[in-house]
Amino acid sequence: MELSEFDFELPPELIAQHPLEERDASRMLVIDRASDTLQDSRFHDFPETLRGDELIVLNNARVLPARLFGRRVGIRSEKPGQNSAARDEHLTTSIEVLLVRELEPDLWETLVRPGRKIPVGERIIFGEGELEAQVEGRGGYGLRLMRFTSRTGFHEALARLGHIPLPPYIKRADEPLDRERYQTVYARQGSAVAAPTAGLHFTPEILKRVRERGVEIAEITLDVGLGTFEPVRTERLEDHKIHEETYEISEGAAQAIANAKSKGRPVLAIGTTVVRALEDAAEKSSRRGEFVTSGTAQAGIFIYPGKPIRIVDQLLTNFHLPRSSLLALVATLVGRENILRAYGHAVRAGYRFYSYGDCMLIR
Repeated sequence: MELSEFDFELPPELIAQHPLEERDASRMLVIDRASDTLQDSRFHDFPETLRGDELIVLNNARVLPARLFGRRVGIRSEKPGQNSAARDEHLTTSIEVLLVRELEPDLWETLVRPGRKIPVGERIIFGEGELEAQVEGRGGYGLRLMRFTSRTGFHEALARLGHIPLPPYIKRADEPLDRERYQTVYARQGSAVAAPTAGLHFTPEILKRVRERGVEIAEITLDVGLGTFEPVRTERLEDHKIHEETYEISEGAAQAIANAKSKGRPVLAIGTTVVRALEDAAEKSSRRGEFVTSGTAQAGIFIYPGKPIRIVDQLLTNFHLPRSSLLALVATLVGRENILRAYGHAVRAGYRFYSYGDCMLIR
């Protein structure tokens, strides 16, 4: 399958640059697979679109202020005839660091910019020296392994110095409001470096109305990282290698999923990160004859049309980038032609796209 098959034209003015004043004021395009119809709706009416016997699964990952700006401190290499003063001359250069995944306490995979001249051993200082990182190695996908040290503790320093990692298609600097709005109201744990954006539409009142319908809600955690937002760089879709992301499924969530699947109740995933976690867990658990197994694991699954979907029956998701792994994932549920038809309708109807944009319900 060719990556070009997942392309579409999007006017730049439809890319949402700010969140709406109210979370649940977003529009919602409903894809009804039984009737093969599209319906324009509002997310405020989401509880009333439910049958009442669904199991909704949320990703409760909390977004870190994972974008850091520091000063690069390097030492010029010695050249023939160079005196000691020149050899020891220090260079201070501005550097941007995006945390991607925590491998162990204080050791992170990161993306750096500019990255070409950041060798192993390079030191970067953030703030007034309250946080420091040293490059310990290189990884795939252009990643650097960085060890962080801080006088006050890593997470305390990060809370003060870090910026919300807004996606690059949001053409502005992060603002204080983003600390609240680029976070779901049910975010509880984890170290995500991007938001599970389908959940941004929910409010406590919407969740209350969902529960009043008798709908069951379960929570998992997937730390959104490079696997979610890394571009596909191979023209043949099947050749794309996706970066692993850590997820955790509790015993209670695993049991809720098993009960729903056993009774023929639909599992409604809130966001593609939930799909990825559940389907990765299902693939690993299928050898043991289980629906999903509780515990912590690394999601390495890449979902595209033709791959089996074992757990997820329905999906609430935002609109995704053309030629992206997420668009391929969504197309797995409805078919490539149907998803592009829905996207064409959304463009003509003026829906707002991407992280702070509107949403789509596939049922």
